[in-house]
Amino acid sequence: MILPALTEATSPLFRPIKYSLFPPLGLATLAGYLDPDDEVTLLDEHVERVDIEALDSPDLLVVQPYITSARRGYEIADHFRARGVHVAMGGLHVTSLPDEASEHADTIFTGPGEDTWPLFLKEFRDGVPGRRYDSTLRTLAGLPPVRRDLIKRHLYLVPNSIVVSRGCPHHCDFCYKDAFFEGGKSFYTQAVDDALAEIERLPGRHLYFLDDHLLGNRRFAESLFDGMAGMGRLWQAAGTVKSVLQPDLLERAVDAGLRSLFVGFETVNSANLAERRKDQNIGKDYAAAVRRLHDAGVMVNASFVFGLDHDGPDVFDRTVEWAVEQGIETATFHIMTPYPSTGLWKQMEAEDRIVHRDWDLYDTRHVVYRPKGMTPRQLEDGYWRAYRDFYRWSNIWRGASAQPGTHERLRHLAYAGGWKKFEPAWDALIRSRNVVRAMPMLERTLAAFGGRRATAGSPGTR
Repeated sequence: MILPALTEATSPLFRPIKYSLFPPLGLATLAGYLDPDDEVTLLDEHVERVDIEALDSPDLLVVQPYITSARRGYEIADHFRARGVHVAMGGLHVTSLPDEASEHADTIFTGPGEDTWPLFLKEFRDGVPGRRYDSTLRTLAGLPPVRRDLIKRHLYLVPNSIVVSRGCPHHCDFCYKDAFFEGGKSFYTQAVDDALAEIERLPGRHLYFLDDHLLGNRRFAESLFDGMAGMGRLWQAAGTVKSVLQPDLLERAVDAGLRSLFVGFETVNSANLAERRKDQNIGKDYAAAVRRLHDAGVMVNASFVFGLDHDGPDVFDRTVEWAVEQGIETATFHIMTPYPSTGLWKQMEAEDRIVHRDWDLYDTRHVVYRPKGMTPRQLEDGYWRAYRDFYRWSNIWRGASAQPGTHERLRHLAYAGGWKKFEPAWDALIRSRNVVRAMPMLERTLAAFGGRRATAGSPGTR
């Protein structure tokens, strides 16, 4: 099993830490369906160089490309097919462009693989593997334990990643989700007891939930958090503005160990939200959501998209200023990118605004379409300027000063500064294959100042 590296993660000069965060959980999950006597190797090009010429020829090769790793994924697949190896491919990009992927694979999978992968394995062993498997039955019942023994934990900052649901209840038109889950349910969860059992298997304190929206099913989330209370875990996850503002849900998450939340604010221009079907953000008070998170002792990793049709050249400075004023700890910026098969792609294609199909550049750092409110150069320059400005020491200090207390200010400085201002140190750790050594520092940062602040009439916790 091979996870090809994203194009931007292969620089010989510099390796950002974000590409060494999480192991390839999707492939490790599929490996759980293999027989005990099957020999399997899992390779992740983000953290280790893979010389395909030196690899033995297996009976079966599984490749999972994303859009900006498609070229490399096809190169790997073509190499092994020429040796007579049966190559199977699946994932987001394959589901979006199955005809393209079929030119490089003997078998392709569209959608999630929990129902189709076991069927393929049986037919492969019987000598009659199919050419294409389309997922329709959506359930996580009976999901075998993830093959974490295949993961080289020392190569990742966050080896304890976990996914307890699939998909998202929302339908933003720039997201891959609707296309990936077409033909069946687009949001479903594990049984709570199964999720808790998987959590119990993980060593140490820190977890990172990679679910698109961990808070998307309130009943499931509440039961999960109740089950996690008392475990002593510290964890990070993703949620929406809407879910943050719901009464009591955030408090349950914090009591279970939540210390940092990825939130898709996406845009400071409200006119963009309806156009891009970001319905869960419409009419919501962004500032109130940030205050609520900070008052609960939770750090904010905010996501923003530039280049939507109502954005002008002023959007970069406005976004950075708002984020700094709110005391947001970390921000992730993106150039709007029309991924194949999404609603955004179909609109852009109909308007003849897509300028090329060089998948290497569909990385949210390059402009691949014709913007309406500015030139492509203004958009790319503004994107890079936003990163520089947000992570200036002066703005990190300003953001820290907006925090509700001294402890939170110290944590802001440690987390935001450590994330972006010490990238050469991260690069050295990655190249020395010792990035996991930074985990205790991350745990101390999350643990030292987390938990709910006491309020009138409430004992609070810390």
